[in-house]
Amino acid sequence: MSETVQQIAARTLSLEETHRRAGALIVEREGRLVPASYGDTAAEYEAVRGSAGAGLFDLSSRGRIEVSGREAVQFLNGLITNDVKTLAPGAWMTAAFPNPQGRLLAFARVSRSGDEESFLFDTEPATHATVFRSLERFTLAGDFKVRDFTRETAQLSVQGARAVEIVSKVFGDAYARLERGHVLVATRAGKQSVTLARATHTGEDGFDLIVETQSARELWDALIIAGARAVGYDALEVLRVESGVPRYGVDVSEANVVTEAGLDEAVSYTKGCYVGQEIIARIHWRGHVAKKLTGLVMDEEGQNDSIAKATNDDTKRESKIKTTDGAREIGRVTSSAFSPRLQRRIALGTIKYDFLAPGTEVLIESEFDSQRARVASLPFVRGGWYEDGAEAAT
Repeated sequence: MSETVQQIAARTLSLEETHRRAGALIVEREGRLVPASYGDTAAEYEAVRGSAGAGLFDLSSRGRIEVSGREAVQFLNGLITNDVKTLAPGAWMTAAFPNPQGRLLAFARVSRSGDEESFLFDTEPATHATVFRSLERFTLAGDFKVRDFTRETAQLSVQGARAVEIVSKVFGDAYARLERGHVLVATRAGKQSVTLARATHTGEDGFDLIVETQSARELWDALIIAGARAVGYDALEVLRVESGVPRYGVDVSEANVVTEAGLDEAVSYTKGCYVGQEIIARIHWRGHVAKKLTGLVMDEEGQNDSIAKATNDDTKRESKIKTTDGAREIGRVTSSAFSPRLQRRIALGTIKYDFLAPGTEVLIESEFDSQRARVASLPFVRGGWYEDGAEAAT
């Protein structure tokens, strides 16, 4: 995707009028316009994390790329870390795009449609262009077609305890019974075609819905009428950190080997060769990575805004993670948030292997002060998605 298209995308938001009507503050994040909040971030958070609600997100800033062709499986298995040969039609898996050194270029969710030769890649906004370029360069090498339909579609997501109920009201009980980790195409009102994926971004049960842009407003309104509450990116960021979901360019980047990001289910160690496979496999069979993304819980109750959040703004310094005596630097904080559920400030951070054991005491030093913390397993909050032993959030 060219910079020109990205710049155009940053100035457009297909549901902008709908969001503003609902009182949204619109901001630019990762080159895209998004609703930051609808005036009450605490209530938006509770709609998702509470036991009696569900939140509705506009995730249209994510990238959506279709791959098809008789040689799609062959090419994809040489590019990504997971094994698409094992992906059944109507299911999805997570996968990473590594470089030849095994370092992380992007994570994506890969869905296989009822047509066994067609795949949908759902990417983070920050890696949309990278994934598209990685795929497109092989289109002249065989029967391998790539189509970016991000601007033609919108992506909504219902997350929370009432997600099944809300989807059932809008689409019918049969579609709401879609199994976790699966995807299908639903028809609403006899005409509106919507791709439904049972998936989570928050650790709560949920559904992603991809629909043509011109139908997005009608679907959004129907989901609100059914009982969903509009939730912005400010609340999503807290939910994301609580769920231990890394963000590319913030928590992980090309500086990390794929397995340092902690999403082990995105890697197959049995499918054979792919870009960067030798290095990733060598680290795996050695037993562990040198460092890994993990959780941190601050000792003090209440919010402490002096612990710096990671940002793409290089003028802001990240917080360092040190041994309790302050003598040795062992990692860095990448994201932090105040968790309403835990009543503690929590953080994601990359820490050296010897200090990864849950409960390990560390010292976090920011530009302003220092604070004691403990290493914690991820996710911090195990929402409804984990009740039946489902896999990690994506």
